[in-house]
Amino acid sequence: MFRFEDPQYMYLLAILPLVVLLRYALVMRQKRKLKKAGDLKLIAELMPDVSKWRPQLKFWLIVAASALLIVMLARPQMGTRISNEKRVGIETIIAMDISNSMRAQDIEPSRLERSKMMVENLVDKFNNDKIGLIVFAGDAFVQLPITADYVSAKMFLQSIDPSMMSVQGTDIAHAISMAMSSFTQQEGIGRAIIVITDGEDHEGGAIEAAKAAKEKGMRVYVLGVGSTKGTPIPNPSTGGYMKDAAGQTVMSALNEDMCRQVAQAGGGAYIHVENNSAAQEQLDAELAKLAKKETSSTIYSDYDEQFQAFGIIVLLLIVIEVCILERENRVLKRFSLFGTAKGAKNAAKHAATMAIVLITLMLSAAPQTTFAQSDNMAARKHIRQGNKKFHANDYTEAETAYRRAIARSGNNAQAHYNLGNALMAQNKDSLAVIEFEAAAKAEQAPMRKAMSYHNIGVICQKHQMFKEAIEAYKNALRLNPKDNQTRYNLELCKRQLKNQKGGGDNNKDKGNGDKDKQEKQKDQQKQQQQKQDEQQKQNQQQMSKENAEQLLNAAMQREKATQDKMKKAMHQSNRRQLDKNW
Repeated sequence: MFRFEDPQYMYLLAILPLVVLLRYALVMRQKRKLKKAGDLKLIAELMPDVSKWRPQLKFWLIVAASALLIVMLARPQMGTRISNEKRVGIETIIAMDISNSMRAQDIEPSRLERSKMMVENLVDKFNNDKIGLIVFAGDAFVQLPITADYVSAKMFLQSIDPSMMSVQGTDIAHAISMAMSSFTQQEGIGRAIIVITDGEDHEGGAIEAAKAAKEKGMRVYVLGVGSTKGTPIPNPSTGGYMKDAAGQTVMSALNEDMCRQVAQAGGGAYIHVENNSAAQEQLDAELAKLAKKETSSTIYSDYDEQFQAFGIIVLLLIVIEVCILERENRVLKRFSLFGTAKGAKNAAKHAATMAIVLITLMLSAAPQTTFAQSDNMAARKHIRQGNKKFHANDYTEAETAYRRAIARSGNNAQAHYNLGNALMAQNKDSLAVIEFEAAAKAEQAPMRKAMSYHNIGVICQKHQMFKEAIEAYKNALRLNPKDNQTRYNLELCKRQLKNQKGGGDNNKDKGNGDKDKQEKQKDQQKQQQQKQDEQQKQNQQQMSKENAEQLLNAAMQREKATQDKMKKAMHQSNRRQLDKNW
């Protein structure tokens, strides 16, 4: 299948007929002037070196080259694997628990890794089915919208980690509710919600959510991962095990009763996952019972860029045009390869005709010409697709495109950086930091490397990780010392760190009274003002006072907005047991 990525440029071809008409008008005007000068045959004999057909041939070569350049702008592409086919299958949404308790290793290699293996095996057995992926802990979000793209499903699956969630806990009800709204609008097709969890529901409401799903024709299956005896939860930050507020080692155990109740309420089945393949076989058997329906699915493959072929032809046309002289060369005219001058002239005409024929054949064969596309070219194509989705605020699709680019070219700094931005837009900050770090490692240009460190600093500052943010901002400034925004973010971050430490001391000394607090605040403000004045003097040549004030005001507004969001979140989560972070 042949197509143009940017077909709007093809409208420029309408200019070429106007150019041809203008050329014809100029030629006719020139002939009229020559007729006034005398007989045309006599004038031709007086100018033997002037050729009639060479200027025309040169003109048409330029027209052909211009047309091909316009075609190149439209980006011709050739599809290699495109199918529009009827599929018979089901729709499945997998809600995977990624709370810290899923790090437990009572199931080899761990609860989470075992769950990933099961999902991957399930995807391998899918042929005509659609799959979506939701991850949840104390909150939930869509990791992959429902799709028939199994490659993307596996790619998103491998990136799942408990660090993705800023709010810990286990909110099964929220995950089921989100899964209910993630299916397509097609009626009559079997729908399954597969909840993979250890059953430590900290929020409640899971049974009610499962009943609501059943009423809408969706079956809820629960895969219970872990041991009922209980096991400690590894803490990757310390290398030991997680402890509660009292300093006791947290023991996480599978709550089978709750899992069975949710599965029963959802009209599905409960399956206990152990260190064997029995759970996988049972799940396959349960999904096979669901009603399958024919759906129309259009499968688009990657398109190969074909502008290279047109570029080669344009180059050939330009070379031919340059080599053809408007006048006959007197030196070359002495050498007659074809006997008489008349024979040489006829031979030249035949050669020109053959050149035109060859060019025409090449033009006609160009759309069928395929070029082997390198990994870098494929990555750039996916990046362009991701950029379009990103600018359209479709961050999920943009993320998918950027991940495909990384799959084709893993060391592409631009793909990692853009993916980080797409993840930031979805509040997947932990994953965004990983991508920005990869971008900074792969990037060679200091300015763009500095942008990666700047974004890492913004994320860390957002989560009140001020020490990490300060270090990131410093790395950015080492690469780009003239970045005033980073400079003032750094100063603001230093101030926030100092306020954070001061706030801790004040909490310990609450009995000192409001007067002492006010005095401390005044002292802090004086110190801050002094530092700001010193910093402004140092950067007087780099930045105006007005710009500095604007940046600081913007930073203060962001800080206030963050505090408001935190206060709002605390008010909305009264039912959440905040002392449990597993």
